[in-house]
Amino acid sequence: MTNFDNVHSRLNTNSVKWDSIATTYKEEGLLPLWVADMDFLAPKPVKNALQQVIDQGIYGYTVFPESLYEAIISWQERKHNYSLQKEEILFNSGVVPSLALAVQSYTNEGDSVMIHDPVYPPFADVVEKNQRQLVRNPLIEKNGHFEIDSVAMESAIVDNHVKLMILCNPHNPGGRVWTKEELQTIGSICQKHHVLVVSDEIHQDIVFAPNTFVSFQTVDPVFADFSIVLTSATKTFNLAGIKNSMIFIKNPDLKKQFITVQEKNVQSEINTFGIVATEAAYRESEAWLDELLNYLSANIEWTCEFLVEKLPEIKFQKPEGTYLMWLDFSAYGLSDRELQRKLIKEAKVVLNPGINFGPSGTQHMRINLACPRETLQKGLLQIAAAFTELKQ
Repeated sequence: MTNFDNVHSRLNTNSVKWDSIATTYKEEGLLPLWVADMDFLAPKPVKNALQQVIDQGIYGYTVFPESLYEAIISWQERKHNYSLQKEEILFNSGVVPSLALAVQSYTNEGDSVMIHDPVYPPFADVVEKNQRQLVRNPLIEKNGHFEIDSVAMESAIVDNHVKLMILCNPHNPGGRVWTKEELQTIGSICQKHHVLVVSDEIHQDIVFAPNTFVSFQTVDPVFADFSIVLTSATKTFNLAGIKNSMIFIKNPDLKKQFITVQEKNVQSEINTFGIVATEAAYRESEAWLDELLNYLSANIEWTCEFLVEKLPEIKFQKPEGTYLMWLDFSAYGLSDRELQRKLIKEAKVVLNPGINFGPSGTQHMRINLACPRETLQKGLLQIAAAFTELKQ
């Protein structure tokens, strides 16, 4: 059994989350609750599998073994009722590089690409850096969570001649796990207007009962004709550094287009550790994941209670999935710059600025709850001390 309460120092390990903040913010003693990786040890089966590769001592070129495909296919079928064939699976170093390849594969410069607002910042970056027109469809905050404004979405698709939509499911930063009915509505609109859907499902395994993750392509068999799915074991098992992700493409024509661009960019090779770790995660680490979900769920419940009691001015959306929480600091009347400065200089805590997720993110912050309770408690107490003083 894994003890997720153990605190493991990540300082001086070249960690983006821990080792970049002193240089970035010119401030010592900052506590990072931002970058979306976890402060937990990876599953033992993954560590053991990687150790076997290290012990072998020769690190040459590696092929994709049949056992890797089998592990992926089995995992998707068992966990998500998603049936795949080997020939429908492609590999790439990460979901964001795959997003770039998808934009290049299915649109031309000047074409319109839709994202929802707020959403994971690289979505907008990938669109704009590839000289496509970015179309934002603002989400509606209702009943304590985000909902998609399907009427506004369809109108924006028509008005802007949208060619491609990037969907985030589960949603980052809001933690929404879109229901089958919501996905049906999205898919029907996109089918009607010939919009290709790229569904980022990297958080698919971090979902809390009674919510159920539904992959876009399982909603309706016809949706596979105009969509591709991106995912990875990296978020689920805290393996971001292994650099391996999957692309699921059932439509042969879409697959051919994607492979053509992938080959142009020479982006189909994965390092040995990515191959080995992914297979070990899916084959042998499900028990670890069950324990993780219980721990994360408890962290979420504790955080909700803390915010209600100690920081009632901060509104929040309780995550249905992911280990990320979206915090609304607007009651304090601070600008985005003032809010960031107060968190850094006074609370000594690093969160992700909401404004980076799109215009709807102004006066918001994203917090990462995937850390030992001791770390989480320390960070929230520091935030409470800084902001309680502000209200006095």
